[in-house]
Amino acid sequence: MENRKRQAIVLLSGGLDSLLAARLMLDQGIHVEGINFFTGFCVEGHTHAIRRDRKDRAVRNNALHSAEQLGIRLHMIDVIDDYKDVVLNPRHGYGAHLNPCLDCKAFMVGRARSWLEEHGFDFIVTGEVLGQRPMSQRRDTFPVVARESGALDRLVRPLSARLLPPTLPEREGWVDRERLLGLSGRNRKPQIALARAYGFDYAQPAGGCCFLTDENYAHKLRDLWASRGARRYDFDDIMLLKIGRHLRPHPSFKLII
Repeated sequence: MENRKRQAIVLLSGGLDSLLAARLMLDQGIHVEGINFFTGFCVEGHTHAIRRDRKDRAVRNNALHSAEQLGIRLHMIDVIDDYKDVVLNPRHGYGAHLNPCLDCKAFMVGRARSWLEEHGFDFIVTGEVLGQRPMSQRRDTFPVVARESGALDRLVRPLSARLLPPTLPEREGWVDRERLLGLSGRNRKPQIALARAYGFDYAQPAGGCCFLTDENYAHKLRDLWASRGARRYDFDDIMLLKIGRHLRPHPSFKLII
């Protein structure tokens, strides 16, 4: 058992950082599979299809595209209902809008830990970079995610690993710490250069892949709650809020253009 090939599950968002984190593990001979959780708030799928302002961009799911480039299996899991408590009752509060980023990350990693235990994998990998996100990717919040998710020191962040305490996979020699990176801050130039070296086609780095970070979307969601007199939502609600301009000429109805 000590000589068997180690297995990692990577939280594959479809963004640049998780793509690179997965590749760094593959480069070390780790068996890697991806996991992607669908909350309903993702900037993916039908949202790209209905927009006509970017006809030059291929309509695709970026997580699937990342997995295809990496040559790994991707597990896509619907967490819409379970995620509601994260949105409605975040223990650590919201960011600038309705984004419960710290609770969200702990939730995602916790689900990955459950999957890991069920399938006999060894550790979890994320594309987090120290200092990149003001709410969830700080030196003081990284241990919070590891603790609250139950992943503890089986959570590896390859892009910033050399700036962080060694994890179990590093201490046990499953992963060579010297071949990991020490990135920090919001500058994406090192990641972009690395992606070019690998020949990756990747989603352009942006402010995030979640509509809850968008000011206009958060306003529409708050309006929905106010009009209903209750903080609740269904899947159809959050999908319709992504479409068009929303106006409320009267408390009893809404106009969507």
